[in-house]
Amino acid sequence: MIHIKSTLSKMIFIFLIFALLPLDSYTQGIRAQGDFWQKIRYGGGLGLGFGNDTFNAAISPSAIYQANDYFAIGLGLGFNYAKFHESRLMAYGASILSYFNPIDVIQLSAELEQLRVNRKLANPTGSLVDNYWSPALFLGVGYSNRNVTVGIRYDVLYDEGKSIYSDAWMPFVRVYF
Repeated sequence: MIHIKSTLSKMIFIFLIFALLPLDSYTQGIRAQGDFWQKIRYGGGLGLGFGNDTFNAAISPSAIYQANDYFAIGLGLGFNYAKFHESRLMAYGASILSYFNPIDVIQLSAELEQLRVNRKLANPTGSLVDNYWSPALFLGVGYSNRNVTVGIRYDVLYDEGKSIYSDAWMPFVRVYF
């Protein structure tokens, strides 16, 4: 019997069950359809921002396994560096991705992200150095057109004091080849 104590652990457990169920359901069909590597798609995101004594750069490559026309699951990596005046932030980590297209143009997504955050916050009385793990569980919906999906996602684990993101709601653009 599995005993899960924390709320975060429960959410991760539930996410993994729902993310992996589609693969289990279609395993037999996948083996019959062809080569594993022909179903791998690559993509990710790049970000670059400049401002008044600010800088932000991000890179997040990912790869998904397109199980069939409806389901895909994959892994992603992420790195983010930001400088705001004398404050600095570096975050890096990985994510598990799951996509479901009930119809061609609609994509539902779930992404479990775990980031290691190292930040130095400068203020008039000194600086605060903080290093911690920051989990995020994004649930999203988007409009798909071939390799591109545009939509919005929500972080159900959002913590205003710890998240590197400014809000729980975030627009996104996904591209996979």
